[in-house]
Amino acid sequence: MRISTVEQMRALDRRAIEKYGIEDKILMENAAHALYFVILQHFGNVSGKKFVTFAGPGNNGGDAITLSRKLFSNGADVKIYIMSDPEKYRGTAKMNYKIAERIGIPMEAFSGDNAMVRMSVEMADAVIDGIFGTGISRNVEGRYLEAIKIINESGKPVFAVDIPSGINGNTGKIMSLAVKADYTVTFGLPKIGNILYPGYEHCGKLYVSHISFPPENYESSEINIFINEPIPLPPRKKDGHKGTFGDVLFVAGARKYYGAPFFSALSFLKAGGGYSRLATAKSVVPFIGSEGREIVFYPMEETEDGTISYTSKDTILEIANNADFVVLGPGTSLNERTQKLMADLVASIERPVLVDGDGLTALSKNMNVLEEKDGEVILTPHPGEMARLTGYAVKEILENPIQIARDFATKYNVILALKGAHTQIAMPDGRVYINMSGNSGMATAGSGDVLTGTIAAMYGLGLPIEEAVRMGVFVHGFAGDLASEKKGEDGITARDIMEALPEAMKLLRENYEEIKRRYEIEVI
Repeated sequence: MRISTVEQMRALDRRAIEKYGIEDKILMENAAHALYFVILQHFGNVSGKKFVTFAGPGNNGGDAITLSRKLFSNGADVKIYIMSDPEKYRGTAKMNYKIAERIGIPMEAFSGDNAMVRMSVEMADAVIDGIFGTGISRNVEGRYLEAIKIINESGKPVFAVDIPSGINGNTGKIMSLAVKADYTVTFGLPKIGNILYPGYEHCGKLYVSHISFPPENYESSEINIFINEPIPLPPRKKDGHKGTFGDVLFVAGARKYYGAPFFSALSFLKAGGGYSRLATAKSVVPFIGSEGREIVFYPMEETEDGTISYTSKDTILEIANNADFVVLGPGTSLNERTQKLMADLVASIERPVLVDGDGLTALSKNMNVLEEKDGEVILTPHPGEMARLTGYAVKEILENPIQIARDFATKYNVILALKGAHTQIAMPDGRVYINMSGNSGMATAGSGDVLTGTIAAMYGLGLPIEEAVRMGVFVHGFAGDLASEKKGEDGITARDIMEALPEAMKLLRENYEEIKRRYEIEVI
């Protein structure tokens, strides 16, 4: 499924009206009908139920008023609070306001927080949030802020029109305060603000209605942000051997950094990979070898700090040339010479390379390596590492992750997975995929190392490089969800995620369609 910006959605609305002759009256009626359908799913029957609607200016308020009419005509008790001067309504919104007025739906201007408003909400069975649409660009203030506070404090089920009021449609950012909805129906396509946190969390259960758009209207090449849907796994060859399912070299680890090489190299095997090689500082091997016996170790000469020595470069390159895929950087440390080694290995290795952890720090000091690099490179930074790569502050990255990730991927011709809640995967051609699997319990040390191994496994199983990254991110998140279902989000570790990888792969092979539906946005 594609995801649009606010501006792209407005263009789709215009195109529907101008090219296909789908009048805005039809679009508004269909939007209201979609919301009405969700309300019916919740209540079963609206007759006798009480609803309070907060209708803001513009078409979002018009949608809410139209929905109120549908509820009213089916026997519901409805009260509408108009958030601004009704004379400001235009076009279809004005038409529906006038209809509601003529048929006698109780409407009242919202002048602020008072006992009567709170009493109305207290007596209601549900609240309709139609205060703002997706286009909000400044902080919520005044009576709008007061209305949102009343809604959030009510404890009533809340149905939001298009996006919860107070959420920026292009970023998911809360504009000082936002409605916490239980259900949201967004129109045409999901907007970025519906999908990225914290907006996604405020949506509650999210639905999308295409409101009569023909498929070609929203399948535009200009809309190149997508939900990262799982990809069918290649079948395992019955007569395969360990080399059949990928031969991967991990260059990782240093004294005191034992988890990163262990989790990355072993997760590759847990996710279905075949031959896991680990080049690490020689003093590290005994600590990992006792638990990771399935890994093939290559002890490297080390520095006084216990990090991989630069003198190991030629040996590593020789091993890398016999591998299918190379992972560089997990837990290799910030030792100056080892950092130089990481950057030079990225430049010299001719196989697909995934760079993570300390390898990303090395690249941030040697960006010319990426500018001059030929071949496939995958970067998997968290926001702090992305800040070092780009020079942006972490706050700026969190506020505009998609554009920053996309710009970086296209500039340096890399695949970039910006890790976090709903990880964004940016491709060199400008496409971005937003991943829906995963949970907050995965914000734990070593989780990113499990991801690197999982991506490598997807490539080893035979997926093309872009699909391997997408599927690696999805499987990693799915495994985290399986782990949290068993143990709760509090306290799950990288080991728990890694140990859930075989089950995740098994379920994807046996119940692909069911798992896919689990992470889809329901279309109504």
